[in-house]
Amino acid sequence: MNPKYLSLMIAAALSAAAMNANASGYRFGSQSVSGQGTADSNTAEAADASTIFANPAGLSRLEGTQFSGGITAVVPHSSYEDQGSKRFTGTPAGGTATQDDYAPNAVAAPSLYISHKLNDQWALGFGTFVPYGAKLDYDNNWTGRYALTKIDLKSVTLNPSVSFKLNERHSFGFGIDAEFMKAKLGQGVDVPGSIIFLNANAANPAIAARRAALLQAIVAKGGNPAALAAVKDAHATMDGKDWGVGFNLGYMFNLTQDTRFGLSYRSSIHHKLKGDAVWDFSGVTTDPVVNAVLQASSRKTNSPALVDIKTPETLSANVFSQIDDKLALMADLTWSRHSRMENLNIQFVGTGEGDEVIRQQWKNTMRASLGMNYKLNDAWLLRAGVAIDESPVDKASLRHAALPDSDRKQISFGANWKVSANSSIDLAYSFLKFDDASTSYQNQCSPLAAAGTCTGNGETTIGTWKTHMSLVGLSYNYKF
Repeated sequence: MNPKYLSLMIAAALSAAAMNANASGYRFGSQSVSGQGTADSNTAEAADASTIFANPAGLSRLEGTQFSGGITAVVPHSSYEDQGSKRFTGTPAGGTATQDDYAPNAVAAPSLYISHKLNDQWALGFGTFVPYGAKLDYDNNWTGRYALTKIDLKSVTLNPSVSFKLNERHSFGFGIDAEFMKAKLGQGVDVPGSIIFLNANAANPAIAARRAALLQAIVAKGGNPAALAAVKDAHATMDGKDWGVGFNLGYMFNLTQDTRFGLSYRSSIHHKLKGDAVWDFSGVTTDPVVNAVLQASSRKTNSPALVDIKTPETLSANVFSQIDDKLALMADLTWSRHSRMENLNIQFVGTGEGDEVIRQQWKNTMRASLGMNYKLNDAWLLRAGVAIDESPVDKASLRHAALPDSDRKQISFGANWKVSANSSIDLAYSFLKFDDASTSYQNQCSPLAAAGTCTGNGETTIGTWKTHMSLVGLSYNYKF
């Protein structure tokens, strides 16, 4: 195995994450608290300035200058139970078989939107939000450590927008998406498995020669070969960041004064993630000389990494209807083109090592949501919604520890409290239940592969994740 394996991890994470926040995968929280209250089914409502995210054509419905600032807390609960993870040698990976504290107790993300109506036809807006994120911190000795020990993914999007109202029926919207991603990842390096393999297969002439060369190098450098009897894992970390640019489009059609339809599209964004890989062999044995020889023989050197990613685009269709003075119904259907994500080929510039390949082969997904508003009185508007959301992960053999995702169901409740004629507060709560997510993912490259061919720990992760999640949102809206 060589440094590309870690770049693979960050590529997997970011490409998984690079999707519209209305889709599954690395969806983070909610980009609109008013939308969250209806399970994001209110895309055609344009209730406040957060329509910049949902459908920029909705800016044409907002009067004057409006502000909406919110924060969403994500409270996850997830557990993992191992069911036979293995080293590349076929022997048990060892380590902690149960994980129940690798997800944070809570994380939060803000959002901010401002809209301004120029005249009867034109309106401007600006939004900033967190579209996706992930924070998992597995035990460094868990059974899947050779796939991943830690991921910390953060992102932010700046979204200036404009809308044009052609007439009373047709409105159009356009936005630029400037997207920043930053990630840090960690993984174990299976040094013990390599030593076990060399010792167990010493009768093979080619393997015996390799083993002898390693021992000779240790002795020549003044090291103690006996230190190999208690060899431990090495560890690697990587961070990377990048800006990418895309766009989003929106259209609204007013069938009547009380019923309208919407279409919204968010483009693919091209990212070239650049970062550094750092390999730590200092704790492999108690002999620093042996550690240095093992690192040199594994070809793991600190170096820059490059990952080329294109995020999947999304297309949404939605409807909103004000049934009477109190009740409104709404729905949204979102398609995400995740099939762009096939296999990831990771490059390390200037190293001459073979690419690391991670098998993803994602499928396109659909998300469907239904919601309602109910006007309790002049001060309170109540909201509710349900949604079903497909995972892009096609099967257990393609489910990686960086994205233990599965199909999910969501139920949401919300409310808008009108504090004054110009200000209001939105509240929302959502509960998401994920299907059990099993994995049998195998890295198909041995850490003892010849130089320049491929890289990987060669591990097989076998187990099941169980997850549910709560979202709590709060926002303040003001009309100038």
